[in-house]
Amino acid sequence: MITSFDDIRPYNNSEIPAAVHRLFDSEEAAAKMRGLFPWADIEKLKTEIDDIGTSNQFQHVVMTQLIASVIRGSTLGFTYSGLENVQGKMPCLFVSNHRDIVLDAMLLQYVFLVEDLNTCHIAFGDNLMFDGFFKDFWKVNKMFQMSRGGHLKSFYASLMHVSEYIRYLITERGENVWIAQHNGRAKNGIDVTDSALIKMFGMSRRDDRVASLAELNIVPVTVSYEWEPCDKLKAVEVCISLHQKYEKQPGEDLNSVLTGMTQPKGRVHFHMSPAITKEEMNALDKGLSALIHKRVAELIDERIYSAYRLYPNNYIAHDLLCGTEEYANQYTAEEKARFLHYMSWMEAYPQLDREELERIFLGIYANPIDHYNKVKSR
Repeated sequence: MITSFDDIRPYNNSEIPAAVHRLFDSEEAAAKMRGLFPWADIEKLKTEIDDIGTSNQFQHVVMTQLIASVIRGSTLGFTYSGLENVQGKMPCLFVSNHRDIVLDAMLLQYVFLVEDLNTCHIAFGDNLMFDGFFKDFWKVNKMFQMSRGGHLKSFYASLMHVSEYIRYLITERGENVWIAQHNGRAKNGIDVTDSALIKMFGMSRRDDRVASLAELNIVPVTVSYEWEPCDKLKAVEVCISLHQKYEKQPGEDLNSVLTGMTQPKGRVHFHMSPAITKEEMNALDKGLSALIHKRVAELIDERIYSAYRLYPNNYIAHDLLCGTEEYANQYTAEEKARFLHYMSWMEAYPQLDREELERIFLGIYANPIDHYNKVKSR
């Protein structure tokens, strides 16, 4: 079936069987699958794909096993809360803080799979179309493309197109949608919703700016990792960026995807907050449209941070960064020694200013405390 969204949509059901077989039929594809999911039994999964004919079937048969293997192999436990805020209230537009390229959305999908809820259509940057394998993998998983740049006129048209697609999915098809709160991952531990994202949501309906947002049923999602995915890569990138324009190397995005999937992450927790209501937005709707976009973004931030789960690493980093023992009761001497030992990775970058690199790295873990405290004091 041809639609006006064919250029960005995921695969439809008629395209799923062939795409699923391409993901497993060649040794090259199987090797890439093992690179993403080293703890999964790929050979076993090969025997279970013949009857898959829809994205939902693929996710229930294949993705539950693949994501469970990531949880088992790279975390010390995955927990979640806030289901009462979404059960019976879908479809929703889930707006999440963004720490890992793939896992933030993938783990939320896992929650819905094990709870037998409808999974999400996922917005992702077109920079992640590495090759045919990844195109197939993203598109069988309900992922749709967002442009990451271009000339102003074409970029605006692209945003309008995505806005129309999100509204179509939610209001006409009754599908859930996941999107990150801003373009790209937070690399400094500070989660801020881009007001331009809220503006984009409303582009596809301009008759009533509050109703336009309210009918999307925006649900803030908080992602809390004990050990930040790609923390070393993020710190190095930010450190270099302070002195020169950072140029991505070929394969860097793919390396970040693989690192985020396989790096030990400790404990991981997700929380789904109550949706932003029409009444709340009416109370914020005073003045220009730009103001309501900003205020809705700030309300999302408040909900994300109010549910943020802080770990010993956050408190250790904050004390080290500030040269105090303000939070010494939140961690043990052993936990602090382990964190300090972990920081020895910086020795592999003698070309970078060690003090500066340490400050950036510690900020990744320390900054959530200050923002959490700011929200709690309101």
